This record gives sequence, structure tokens and C-alpha cells, in this order.
Amino acid sequence: MHCTLVPPYILQALARQDDPVVRDAAIATLGYDKTFAVSRVIQDAARRRSPRTAAPIAPRLQRLIHDAEHGEDLPGRLVRAEGAPVSTDVAVNEAYDGLGDTWTLYEDVYGRNSIDDAGLALSGTVHFSEQYDNAYWDGEQMVFGDGDGVLFNRFTISVDVIGHELTHGVTGATADLAYKNQSGALNESISDVFGSLVKQYALKQSAAEADWLIGAGLLAEGVQGVALRSMKAPGTAYDDPRLGGKDPQPAHLRDYLRTTSDNGGVHTNSGIPNHAFYLAAVALGGNAWEQAGHVWYETVTGGALHADATFPQFAQLTVATADRLYGAAARTAVAEAWVGVGLVTS
Repeated sequence: MHCTLVPPYILQALARQDDPVVRDAAIATLGYDKTFAVSRVIQDAARRRSPRTAAPIAPRLQRLIHDAEHGEDLPGRLVRAEGAPVSTDVAVNEAYDGLGDTWTLYEDVYGRNSIDDAGLALSGTVHFSEQYDNAYWDGEQMVFGDGDGVLFNRFTISVDVIGHELTHGVTGATADLAYKNQSGALNESISDVFGSLVKQYALKQSAAEADWLIGAGLLAEGVQGVALRSMKAPGTAYDDPRLGGKDPQPAHLRDYLRTTSDNGGVHTNSGIPNHAFYLAAVALGGNAWEQAGHVWYETVTGGALHADATFPQFAQLTVATADRLYGAAARTAVAEAWVGVGLVTS
């Protein structure tokens, strides 16, 4: 599974720009991402044939931050290990802090011992390649580009980006949702949900106080937009011709995009379940990582979610989980959230 943050349709738009810095960075990023996608398919097949079993250990945060020094050999040079002093490199510190914030949400709130629930050390590499316009989880570690410096800032700048990518590791270790069509959009949405919750938990923001943006701060000054995606208002995160125009995410099933590109629109159609989570969290009130977060976490990790799950199937499971965990009022709130995006649950 190849899970990069920036959708290919944005990079394709950047690759058509006249600015040579923007164009060349996007073309190089698309080329690398395509190569990486093929290698991940091969590695994932091998992993399924020979699944690894990790011996459980006591929860203990372990972070390793590396510097690729603008090369592509991973993980690169180790520059900050757990407990080491603050670096003079802001990207190193942002990666270190973001990995820690993600680990803390999962351990404190959901009792999960790192990404694999077996104490996996969290590794990240900064300064990957030259002006790489993306960040990704490769199944073993986080990788961050520095952006082109014109339209994209460094990819360590948003803690929700880090939470998003690491959550692909959680999903891969549990439901292992197929990365295409509706199951792929659910995969992306779950990463957005917990990426946002990582930020909200770190900032101690309630559901009403949160910005519900994914990638806030990532767009450089002068870009017409505030983030890559908005869970509160899908389709409003940006509107800039250099990024391909208006944010295409739908907030309702009636606007579902049927396409063969982007693995069946996984980065676009994720706006629908994203908005359902936002509606549920606001309706339930308080902190989104509590009731709403527990409902989504238990749905993803509980064993009932199939790898090829559809939106209606996921919605039904969240409603049932809400009822089981918190009773009729929570069930109603979650069911009405799905109605709000065009999905009726029984």
C-alpha cells in the first residue's frame, strides 16, 4: 500500500505549471511516488505471505529521527534519538515532536502500544530527496520532504500530517483496508480522523474549538487556501489554479466522484466519511478523541471491518459500536451524522 499525503491530482496540476521550480519538483515527486508504489506492492505481498509477529513489550516511547541529507537512501543519518537534546534543525524537532504526539494519543486514549500495538519504535527521516513535495509512511517509517519552497512548506510543519501517515500503519496492522474505491477512501479518512485527533489532543482542543483541517501550515504564503483538506467543510480547503483549482472533496454521497484515477478517488471521496466523523464528534460534544474517537477506533481495530468495506458497511459498524460503547443517545448521534452525508443506517 502506497499512502502519500498529497493527492496525485494536485501534483499533476503542479507538473503543468510554468514555474520551473514548482514543475520540476512535482514531476520528480510523481516519478518517485510511482516507483515507490510498485515496490510497496511487492513488499506488501511478501509481508502477507510471511507475516511478522512482534513480541509485546511494555509501552515506552522510542523515537529515531534521521536525515536523508537530500538523498533517497533510507533511513539516512541518525540525528536525534529518544531523550536527546533539541536539534538546531526545526524539521528534526517537528518530526520528533509529531511522532511523540501521535504515540501519546494512541497510548493515553486508546491503550495502544505504538503503531503495531507491540511497542514499535517510531522512525522518521527528514530532508528526503530534493524539494520532495510529499510525506509518506512506507510500512516501516515516516519520510518527509522539504516541499518546493514556492507552494509547499516542509512536510513536518503539520502535526496532523504526521498523525495521518502513522495512522496508515495502525490501519494496516488491523483492518488492512484495501487501498482503492470506497475501502481506500475509508483508509484515507481514518488517517485524517486520527491525524486531526492527534492535533486536538496535543492542543487540548474540544470538538467545537478544533479547526478540523488536514495540513494547516503546509501551503506556502500566497497560496489561496488554508490546508489540503477540511473535515468540517470538505471542498473548501483551497481554491488556487496552481493546485488544480478548487478543492474537489465532496461532503455528501450525492457528489461521490466515480473515477479510475487516484485508486478510485481515495483522496477525494474520503471527504464524505470525514464529514460524518466531524458531525458525529460535534453532536456528541466535548473532546472528539473521547466518544467519537473511541467509536471509530473500536470499529477499525475490533475485527469486524472487512478489507473491502464500503461506506454503508463502515457506517453500520460505527452505529453499532456507538450503541455498544455508549448507548442509545450516542447511537442516534452517529446515525444522524451519516444521514448528514447521505447514508442511512438502520
